[in-house]
Amino acid sequence: MTRTSPATGGVAARRALTIAAAAGAALLVWVAADPIGGAGMHARGQHVGPAAVVAFTLLIGLAGWGLLAVMERRAKRPARTWGLTAGIVLGLSMTGPMDSEGLGTYAALSAMHLVVGAVLIAGLGRTAARARR
Repeated sequence: MTRTSPATGGVAARRALTIAAAAGAALLVWVAADPIGGAGMHARGQHVGPAAVVAFTLLIGLAGWGLLAVMERRAKRPARTWGLTAGIVLGLSMTGPMDSEGLGTYAALSAMHLVVGAVLIAGLGRTAARARR
């Protein structure tokens, strides 16, 4: 039996599905907040639309995948390092919604950050290589 590297085969598919799930979850929050909830979704003077929500989530997910791949090569405990680092990044990202216009938009953007962070941290973390020997 051959051994596959962490970023190939089933692991790559699970990581891609995790990123897609994060984008879908963010889009669901946007739908609930903007067209259904009427939050308006304005931040920094611009409307936050569905294309931006999906595009930024995909970019962040791919960046997380890349960071996890580096951690798998360099960290002694990549899964633990991933969880700690991604949690810190999520905490820092929570300052982003502070630029929103209105309480509804703030709540929706905060929810999006938390949902995307939770999906990516848990989903990508499950695919992380175990501790190196």
